[in-house]
Amino acid sequence: MPVSANAATTKAKVSESVNHRTIKYGSAVKVTAKVINPKTGSVVTSGKVRLQAWRNHAWRTWQTKSVGRSGSVVFYSHPHITGSYRSLFTGGGGVTSAASGSIKVAVASSGGKVLAEAKRHIGALYKYGAAGPKRFDCSGYTLYVYKKAAGKKLPHKANSQQRYGKAVSKSKKRVGDLIIFRSGSYGYHAAIYAGGGYMYDAPHSGARVGKHKIYSGSYVVRRLV
Repeated sequence: MPVSANAATTKAKVSESVNHRTIKYGSAVKVTAKVINPKTGSVVTSGKVRLQAWRNHAWRTWQTKSVGRSGSVVFYSHPHITGSYRSLFTGGGGVTSAASGSIKVAVASSGGKVLAEAKRHIGALYKYGAAGPKRFDCSGYTLYVYKKAAGKKLPHKANSQQRYGKAVSKSKKRVGDLIIFRSGSYGYHAAIYAGGGYMYDAPHSGARVGKHKIYSGSYVVRRLV
């Protein structure tokens, strides 16, 4: 079948920009894509653009929007992990499909990210000596959460964990900080501060990981993220 004389043969030129290359966990990143007909130098005002993120070894479409009169499309996304974005124009307006180059957006470790990981394990049964992903003891739980959420390596012992990170006063503790309960100077229990006088921890044999009231004032606070 002969190709129509009006069929688009010019490949679109797609540019992409982001407002921030590094964001805090839970924050939004603004991605702007612009489509141009390189043959005429004019913006393309029809067709659709897909915002894609590189996840699990493939480009995954997160959002799709129509190109406006300016030839631009604006996306807002809330990534939870560091990764790359690209904008894929699907074709239209006299040009064929094309993708922008990729831009990497880094998500900084934060207390919110630590708390999100801590919540994922609510209900896991306590088991002495266990460090996840299905069973935990107290320091095994904090060890696992900080490694997963922030890439931090901790020893599997509450007394040793109190030497890691930065010392913070109780009055200035914030969500995601490590709490070590002590008897004298000995650390015997580890938890993650959840805000409002609560913590996430693996309490004791027969109990499950959950959000519990801070039960003692004899503790120190360490900031790892």
